[in-house]
Amino acid sequence: MFSTALRLCGRWAEAEDLSAEAFLRAYRALAGYGPDRIAGLRPRAWLLMIVANVWRNSLRSAARRPAPGGPIEDAPDPPDPGEGVEDAAARHETGRELAALLAELPEAQRAAVVLRHVVDLPVAEVAAVLDLPEGTVKSHVSRGLARLRRLRAAPRPGPPEDPRHPRGETR
Repeated sequence: MFSTALRLCGRWAEAEDLSAEAFLRAYRALAGYGPDRIAGLRPRAWLLMIVANVWRNSLRSAARRPAPGGPIEDAPDPPDPGEGVEDAAARHETGRELAALLAELPEAQRAAVVLRHVVDLPVAEVAAVLDLPEGTVKSHVSRGLARLRRLRAAPRPGPPEDPRHPRGETR
């Protein structure tokens, strides 16, 4: 759930909040479910549906209030204490690139791509999580992947060139 939340929202702290809120909502919902309904649940899809709904609700709430500014927004995400330095650096760069590309997708495409290819859910479960027909999910995934390919192939602006040393030449 955390991994899905992280790919949906792009920020570690926000993903922690989304995951915690989703687990809390799931726990509260289970208290009102009967044994037959609990037995019929597909837990993974059900929990991811809750994460997706909490994320969409947070987007709607954020759109209604001014964006916070300041140094806390620029703070890096905390490192995983059990991970090696090389692994953390590689994961961070890949994760940062993926998060930046995913952030450029429209909400519906981002959610479909994350659930299908990051979380590796079958199309039927993605459709259940997003409460959409399977054909619509396939369309969102296809268009999202095509857009990601175009974004990845597009030239990215590099660091500004030093006028004293053109084309990266050094002394």
